[in-house]
Amino acid sequence: MAVAFAAAEHHAGIAAAPLPARLKLLFIAASRGAATWLANAFAVDGAAQITVEEAIGEAAGLARLRHEAFDAILIGHEALIFDGLELATALRTGGHDAPILLLGHEPPATLDALCYEAGADDYCCLAETTVRGLLWKFSRAIERSTLARENRRLIQAERHRLQQERQEADRLLEQQRALIADLEELREGRRPPPVSLALVADAVAEDDSPCIGVDLLALTPREPHQLPPELVAHYRELLRAYVIMGAGNLAREMSDLATLLAEANVSAQRALQLHLQVLEELVQGLGNRSARHVMNRADLLALEVMSHLADGYRQRYHERRHPARQQLLPGFDRAA
Repeated sequence: MAVAFAAAEHHAGIAAAPLPARLKLLFIAASRGAATWLANAFAVDGAAQITVEEAIGEAAGLARLRHEAFDAILIGHEALIFDGLELATALRTGGHDAPILLLGHEPPATLDALCYEAGADDYCCLAETTVRGLLWKFSRAIERSTLARENRRLIQAERHRLQQERQEADRLLEQQRALIADLEELREGRRPPPVSLALVADAVAEDDSPCIGVDLLALTPREPHQLPPELVAHYRELLRAYVIMGAGNLAREMSDLATLLAEANVSAQRALQLHLQVLEELVQGLGNRSARHVMNRADLLALEVMSHLADGYRQRYHERRHPARQQLLPGFDRAA
């Protein structure tokens, strides 16, 4: 007997633990006095300090909810006199997210499904519900309401984060477009008269000193305005693979692409335009998903491509500066 009593006390402590120390309830009913016996029952149980306030009719209940906040809402359902399901639907439609419990005399089997469809948290039949059972239903309803609010807050925070990342990506793309525009103005404003590559090669061959004052941009022939669609498609697939695989896994493909760009006389500025064009298409296809990862990987890709391209043009410049010379065959004397 003592063990059973201790177990009952233990379970009672567990049941009361999830409840707040104080609860403020609003009981919306069709007639007065319904909240009095409920407040007395809670006081006798003593699991929590619960204040029950009463509102007669739908208009009075909505007026109280407009001016006060309650931890939970009780609705006295009477099928022919006061429709609690209709009131619960109206409260949910109006944006009230407080826990809603319906109290009535009908069996739960007839109203449970309708209760959930109306947006209420639970239905309690007065003939089958105890005070402690009602407190448990309050606890679950309040916990669900708290979790739902927290979930909505996290969803809003995630949407705000994604929106900020998208705005940051658009800002970085705009800065890159401005950089390309500045390079274009610099290229067009400081272009010297055309210089023949053959004349420059002859001058370099005659003088081993570094070429000072030669505009290297002028040495590169002007490329066409539009790059071949095959090259754009190849770079698009390469960027997508780079976003997935990351740096270090496509070194051979990067080197081949830089060699192809160098052989086509594509300048670093035009390569950056190609990168920006493909990156904008990829970012726009993300929708509301995060763009930070794509932007970070794309920046690494552009840096790697520019490094390979610079090395390729440096190698070509070195070959023009020091062209290969035909060696003498064995047995032939230079003086002869």
